[in-house]
Amino acid sequence: MAKKKIKHNKIIRFITTWWSKLTSPMTRRVKKLLARRPHRSFRLTRRRDYKRSLKLPGYWSFTNYVRATLWKNWRLFGGLIVVYIVATVVISGFGAQETYANLSDVLKQSGGDLFKGNFGAVGQASLLLMSSLTTGLSPDLTQAQSVLGGLALFFAWLATIWLLRNTLAGHNPRLRDGLYNSGSPVLATVLVGFIITLQLLPAAIAIIILSAAQASGLLEVGVSAMLVWTSLVLLCLLSIYWIASSFIALVIVTLPGMYPMQALRTAGDLVVGRRLRVLFRLLWLVFIVVLAWALIVIPMILFDDWIKQILPVISWLPLVPLTIIIMGSVTTVFATSYIYLLYRRIVDDDAAPA
Repeated sequence: MAKKKIKHNKIIRFITTWWSKLTSPMTRRVKKLLARRPHRSFRLTRRRDYKRSLKLPGYWSFTNYVRATLWKNWRLFGGLIVVYIVATVVISGFGAQETYANLSDVLKQSGGDLFKGNFGAVGQASLLLMSSLTTGLSPDLTQAQSVLGGLALFFAWLATIWLLRNTLAGHNPRLRDGLYNSGSPVLATVLVGFIITLQLLPAAIAIIILSAAQASGLLEVGVSAMLVWTSLVLLCLLSIYWIASSFIALVIVTLPGMYPMQALRTAGDLVVGRRLRVLFRLLWLVFIVVLAWALIVIPMILFDDWIKQILPVISWLPLVPLTIIIMGSVTTVFATSYIYLLYRRIVDDDAAPA
């Protein structure tokens, strides 16, 4: 009987030791996380624990700072924009001409209503433009062209960050060096992008729930509509909460020797206590980009025929497709620079949570 008890105790000690070895790394990570971050789930955090400084210029001032940084090195980043334009044209061409024709017709029809005070038609035209841009202006792209287009976007992102990092460090980088040397963290960047895709799943689920609720008529009843909209808002807020730091991780992961999960943890530490302010800055970037597209692309579509009537020599030139490709390239470089310079400002203010 004693032998059986000793054997039983050995088995229990073996299982306990094995389990502690298995879980100790995770336990250490959790303890370090709790030591770094003052917030606790489902507990009200005191103001002294979440108050954290973040010294940033005003919204317009910071946007102008990004513009001035790019303009100061206009040859370098202008060359990068030209390279990305050429790569886009080579990979996907100018897009489907039928798409531009449809956009032109709708916008021209709504242009007259605009001057009569009817902004609804212009809003529909703007939504059509946004839908066409997000779903793709070249619907007949092959899978290989789509992959190459994604790689070109990744390299434009990485090259912009590499050139900015070296420029701000006081070096005099060349565009060729940026194109050749910036591609090392492609895999790590793709993995962080995949994690961002997973973080957007709650928002995708919210869209599915909304479609199902509309089809079943749940939005027509007061209590059920309230529950549906509450769940939709919570799911979308969860995705927004996650990606607010993950965009910063896309910059951090480009550092030499940085791993994806390490970049995500570092980004989370940087934005803790500042998440809402960082999110407002990212939303401001979206607003600036949408405003620039609306002020440049829509008038170009509206007045495309008028310009070609005044200058018949350029009637062969696809102004609208070219404008959209140029705007896409400029937007990529500007948005990347904005996020990188925002990251630098966050790092410069290295105050820890209270």
